[in-house]
Amino acid sequence: MAVKKYKPTTPGQRGMTGYSFDEITKSTPERSLLIAPRRHGGRNVHGRVTVRHRGGGQRRLIRVVDFKREKHGIPAKVAAIEYDPNRTARLALLHYVDGEKRYIVAPVGLKVGDMVVSGPQAEIRPGNSLPLASIPVGTMVHNIELTAGKGAQMVRSAGGAAQLLAKEGEYAQMRLPSGEVRLVCQVCYATIGQVGNLEHSHVKLGKAGRKRHLGIRPTVRGTAMSPRDHPHGGGEGRQPVGMPGPKSPWGKPTRGYKTRLNKRTNKFIVRRRSKSKR
Repeated sequence: MAVKKYKPTTPGQRGMTGYSFDEITKSTPERSLLIAPRRHGGRNVHGRVTVRHRGGGQRRLIRVVDFKREKHGIPAKVAAIEYDPNRTARLALLHYVDGEKRYIVAPVGLKVGDMVVSGPQAEIRPGNSLPLASIPVGTMVHNIELTAGKGAQMVRSAGGAAQLLAKEGEYAQMRLPSGEVRLVCQVCYATIGQVGNLEHSHVKLGKAGRKRHLGIRPTVRGTAMSPRDHPHGGGEGRQPVGMPGPKSPWGKPTRGYKTRLNKRTNKFIVRRRSKSKR
């Protein structure tokens, strides 16, 4: 996939780039695999905003993606590569030999007409899904399960890939895209290859309108607010934070403050992505 530049006919288009969509082979999604979601705008069941800066945006339909790959031993043909507005990666539409259709995240090198299969006896080829016990050490994988049978939870975004470093006992060591090395049970499944759409990180939105199309509302700096609205607010002219460290609008430490609460899984982390302990 290539990134295209726009002709600078307006100030917003001067630095704007976008997708060329060269790899897309089908413009309309599979109707049987669509769900119309109910949007909440960042509000909970009581109507209160619990996640700020969400709302509006282009209407999108959810594509049902198969992250479990539980159809073991049944080959499927790649019928199309499609765009998904809900994720950074592209989707591959699979036609199984038994007539069923499913979506999977499209890895690099997967083309229309290729055959993919899942199961312990599958070949080591991009798009095939195998348990970690059946994957050679050093292989790049994505769509990794954390709990056997639950479905892939890690390494699903554009350009993502993890490397299988070692196997010991019932666990395998995986180096994640963040640099963290983590233990994953060898019965968990992973898909061979690297997630496609490698140029996603090079796209520049260029103007505020494209941010609104994504459903993201404007963010106001704390220093631009009043003291009653934010701990950073107030003062004549531009002022520093005025406290030992920056805080959220509710007075909680932020920007560098360690927020990891799930201590239960610390035993599975061999090396953290940063040297500091969380």
